[in-house]
Amino acid sequence: MNLDATFSALADPTRRAILARLAEGEVSVMDLAAPFALSQPAVSKHLRVLEHAGLISRSRDGQRRPCRIEAAPLEAANAWLERYREIWEQNYARLDDLLEIMKQEAAAEPSKPKRKKK
Repeated sequence: MNLDATFSALADPTRRAILARLAEGEVSVMDLAAPFALSQPAVSKHLRVLEHAGLISRSRDGQRRPCRIEAAPLEAANAWLERYREIWEQNYARLDDLLEIMKQEAAAEPSKPKRKKK
C-alpha cells in the first residue's frame, strides 16, 4: 500500500466527502457529482486521484460507471496511525503517573507558614 498516495488523497475535503458517500454503498459518478458545486471534469479528477490511491474502484454497467470504496488502503493507513496512538497512550500514561507522584509529594510536604508583609 502506498501511504503517501492515501494521505494525499485524503487531504482534500471533497475527496473525503466522496469517500463518506461511497461508504454508504456503490454510487454512479453522476450521483457522486450532484451535491458538489463542481464541474463534471473536476469531480472526475477527484475520482482519478482516489482511484490512483486505491481508495475507490470503478466499473462499467452499460453507460453507468458505478464507484465503490476499497477498504485496503484505509486499513493500511489506520494500522500505521494505530502504532502512533499506542505510543501516545503510553506517553500519557507515564505523564499521569508522574502527576500522581507529584500530587502525593505535595500532599506529604508540611505546609510552610506564610510571612507577613511589613
